[in-house]
Amino acid sequence: MGNLRYTNLPSETPEEDALAELALDVSAHWSRFTDPLWKQLNPELWERTGNPWLVLQTVSSEKLKTVTSRPEFRSMLGDLLQARAEDARSPRWFQRVYDNSALKNVAYFSMEYMLTEGLPIYSGGLGNVAGDQLKAADDLGVPVVGVGLLYSQGYFRQVVGRNGAQRALYPFNDPGQLPIRPLRRADGDWLRLSMAFPGCDLWVRAWEAQVGRAKLYLLDTNDPANFPEYRTITGELYGGGPELRIRQEMVLGIGGWRLLRALGIDPEVCHLNEGHAAFAVLERAASFMEESGQPFDVALAATRAGNLFTTHTPVEAGFDRFSADLMRTCFTRYCADHLRISFDELMALGRSNPADGGELFNMAFLALHGSGAVNGVSRLHGAVSRQLFQPLFPRWPTDEVPVRHVTNGVHTPTWDSAESHKLWAEICGHKCWHGDLEEMEASLRQTSDGLLWGMRTRARRSLVEYVRKHYSRQLGVQGASPDEVAAAAAVFHPDALTLGFARRFATYKRPTLLLHDPERLLRILDNRERPVQLVIAGKAHPNDGAGQDLIRQWTNFINDRGPNSPVVFLSDYDMLMTEQLVGGVDLWVNTPRRPWEASGTSGMKVLVNGGLNLSELDGWWVEAYAPDVGWAIGDGQEHGDDPAWDAVEADALYTLLEREIVPEFYQRDETGIPRRWVARMRESMTRLTPQYSANRTVREYTANHYVPAAAAFAARAAQKGGAAAALVSWRQKLATAWNGITMGPLTARNHAGRLEFEVPVYLGELDPDAVRVELFANGRNGDGPFLKAMDRTAQLPGNGYLYSAGVEDNRNAADFTPRVIPYRPDAAVPLEARQIFWQK
Repeated sequence: MGNLRYTNLPSETPEEDALAELALDVSAHWSRFTDPLWKQLNPELWERTGNPWLVLQTVSSEKLKTVTSRPEFRSMLGDLLQARAEDARSPRWFQRVYDNSALKNVAYFSMEYMLTEGLPIYSGGLGNVAGDQLKAADDLGVPVVGVGLLYSQGYFRQVVGRNGAQRALYPFNDPGQLPIRPLRRADGDWLRLSMAFPGCDLWVRAWEAQVGRAKLYLLDTNDPANFPEYRTITGELYGGGPELRIRQEMVLGIGGWRLLRALGIDPEVCHLNEGHAAFAVLERAASFMEESGQPFDVALAATRAGNLFTTHTPVEAGFDRFSADLMRTCFTRYCADHLRISFDELMALGRSNPADGGELFNMAFLALHGSGAVNGVSRLHGAVSRQLFQPLFPRWPTDEVPVRHVTNGVHTPTWDSAESHKLWAEICGHKCWHGDLEEMEASLRQTSDGLLWGMRTRARRSLVEYVRKHYSRQLGVQGASPDEVAAAAAVFHPDALTLGFARRFATYKRPTLLLHDPERLLRILDNRERPVQLVIAGKAHPNDGAGQDLIRQWTNFINDRGPNSPVVFLSDYDMLMTEQLVGGVDLWVNTPRRPWEASGTSGMKVLVNGGLNLSELDGWWVEAYAPDVGWAIGDGQEHGDDPAWDAVEADALYTLLEREIVPEFYQRDETGIPRRWVARMRESMTRLTPQYSANRTVREYTANHYVPAAAAFAARAAQKGGAAAALVSWRQKLATAWNGITMGPLTARNHAGRLEFEVPVYLGELDPDAVRVELFANGRNGDGPFLKAMDRTAQLPGNGYLYSAGVEDNRNAADFTPRVIPYRPDAAVPLEARQIFWQK
């Protein structure tokens, strides 16, 4: 980046420069240490937006001078700057564990990022994961840079009327009020990229957001030099039709990789957070072609070793697909000028059957074809994804489809309440999330019940205050009477059991499952001796009429109860509201249809705050659930959208609340502490908070994917892709000679308590070192398949070989089948070579 610089905003005092430095680092938005600064400048704006840069932009020069002249303010500012400088110099987890040569740079591509409400370029779960992992990478010192899009409007803001009707609004995101800076060249010109688009070139502008030590680079097309239609490419997140979506994904993937090159950043690893960014694998290969002189197939073989694809989609319909006509319009010129391949060769990368001219181009298939590893986002989602991608690996057992999993986690410092932040800091220190978390469990187990329950009580009371403020303001905007607004300002009891449900309102998430029997729900809520209150929030996509109807159902239920309803629906669910809800609720409720929740992170956010979970056995909760950490519904099976099963699970929800959850919360000892509830809190906080933190997730990605991928890419790319060229030659030979394989009968004999197998295999024109012969048996008792490599023991006429293997005599010999698969030490099979031959 030596040829680039950032312009400095004009300022009149060093204090203004220092405040700008803090405000433009979005890590300050969740660290809490800088909060007192912004509260002194504009407490109301800070409370409503949580955006230090906006506070700094709107404060008057006179007030700024007055506040910054106070000795206590200057002292606080100086201490913060000194601590920030010391922190920047200190090694973190990655620097302590790894040699810097093991991994120099990871480029993380995502369609959205949830970093702070001050930068509203997110919709929900996908952005949550991207933002939290970028933050955790900063905490841990993992060298990650993010690449995304800067939306001028972003995802919609929600207004809900008195009758429950949702309206979608799209306020303009003024870049001058966002904590970002334009990237400029050394001569002061804005860094702008040129991309060939149909009809004319597209200009793409570049911005930077500072995330502690990490950086997020954002691209936008709202350049006055662009054709008007192209200026709106980065207008809305998840708006428009396929034409807009493919343009956005071209800017993200192709433009994003070009931006990194313009900045002098040469990542060894490219992490695709969903298939939206898959065009980056094409541009990365094109860059390697330019540097090495290799053709596209060799360049892709070299670069894919350094690409990681994370899929978040639990249903096939969730994959982005584009028609051949749309692809031809957008990519004919790109294929000829940059990839130097035919259009049909490009289309084959996005299809399960390249010969099917009617098959749509699938972005997830492109990502898989261009990556060296693929993972889902929970253990169950990994299994679901193997089924989804099975068509790409015909005749391979589903268990061997090359999709593993890395379960998501959340950035705990973002989602801890003020009360729990203080408790964790006292127990484990302010930087407890910057390391390996090994000492955390012991420290938390030594904490008294009184401290844990005190934290939980104060956090709930803070939430009640927030609900009252937000709900009364919401009703006022809706045109409610003064009496109704006053009643809203007194809703909820600060000491009542408080449930939370806040998700995207979609039918598969079943947000109205608790409404299945309204009268029974009311009996649970209205118990005077053991009251229960429920706060609900969530948006339905503007085009999802069924989801919007679910909002109406809850609104009607609330309206029927009048001003003293124990249920409230808070409109315009966003990151700031999420922080309040997950910080204060006692119990988080989650009711998706299994297996349509790939991971789910909302329930993870309550863990750090001592909140408990009541959830369907889906996503992450399948791994996390145990009877002493929370509650679960479901039988671990899939039932589709069967209304009868919905009734069964609704009954299970009510029964758990009536017989276990509510009684346990209100069963107090002589000191007023619910000991059984607190014991469950302690187990949940101790065992689940570290395990389902982004700290663990990023360390897992680093050890199992980033570092190995960097080494694999280096090996493939060496000597201008020599190893990649050899791999391509191996694959070509497999393609032409595989059908020449034949196999004789498998024989078995029992010898000394072992089964000894032999099979003759004739390889035709294939080198025996290019394949592996294996003995296969289906798994038992839920285990994966049994595999054992067979030894080549004798040569037979006609390029034939006798292969043998011995196994313990604990299964019937008929359970075992020999097979032939491709083999090369540096190849990922079957990801890079999908042939398989089974004995007939």
